[in-house]
Amino acid sequence: MSSAVFSTSAAHGRPFVLEVEDVAEVCPQPSAGRSFEKAPRPQRIAPGSLKAARFAGVAPASRLEVRPAPEMVSSGIAAMDALAGGLPRGCLTEICGAASSGRTTLLLAALAAATRRGEFCAVVDASDALDPQSAAAAGVELDRLLWVRCGEKSHNAEAHQTRQHSAEKCLEQLLRVADLLLESAGFGLIALDLGDLPPQTARRIPLTTWFRFRRAVERTPTVLLAIERQSIAGSCSSLLIKLRSTGTPVEDQKVDSQFATPAHAQLLTGSEITAELVRSKMNRKPVGSAEIVFANKTAWAS
Repeated sequence: MSSAVFSTSAAHGRPFVLEVEDVAEVCPQPSAGRSFEKAPRPQRIAPGSLKAARFAGVAPASRLEVRPAPEMVSSGIAAMDALAGGLPRGCLTEICGAASSGRTTLLLAALAAATRRGEFCAVVDASDALDPQSAAAAGVELDRLLWVRCGEKSHNAEAHQTRQHSAEKCLEQLLRVADLLLESAGFGLIALDLGDLPPQTARRIPLTTWFRFRRAVERTPTVLLAIERQSIAGSCSSLLIKLRSTGTPVEDQKVDSQFATPAHAQLLTGSEITAELVRSKMNRKPVGSAEIVFANKTAWAS
């Protein structure tokens, strides 16, 4: 057995001995009648092809498919349809305004139009504010309406003290029910009535929740309405309409001969409502300030 002497800089000039057989085991030498295949040489990849492979699944903006405009359905009010084109399917629409601004009038008109088309509708009522008799008088087919009551009215002192806690509980119920209804995908219109909740409570809904609602209603024939005091969904809503009342016409009154003012209460027959189109993503051009005025009447006055 032969040996070989090696010296390295790590050994500081001190030689160490390795057996030749040990070296052969580490780096075997080709022997007679034995051949080794050469390792394949690495291929060079051009920078341009590497970049192309990296972005192979990314389509350029010029080749992106343009999403078709959503189908618009009637809101039940001709003037509103002329302003906004109707209500978009598969989108979130916000209807906001103060009390007595016409929110319920627009909601009932949309429900009546949807039920007349043979569609089933759902109203998630956070404050138990819907009046079935008024809905029936407005033309809503109640046998096609699902009314989810998230809270019951109570006027005792204890309920007044815990009103804020009750509002938060009703809001949690509304959000859970909304998720279930959107997953069912069997309704032509779903309305989330947040109009009577305190604004500070309604603003607690995170934008991620509105984004989830928007994604859930996409590519479905459902019209999703949010009835609110103030806009809280932000850019998640495709249509934003702001309502306000401009006047209150009254019935002919009996005036006391000794006074210039009515002796008793005035009878409300209706009011004039102004609707402003604040945002519409259905139009390619920015929405300008557009307003309409329409009137509503009480059921007994019509």
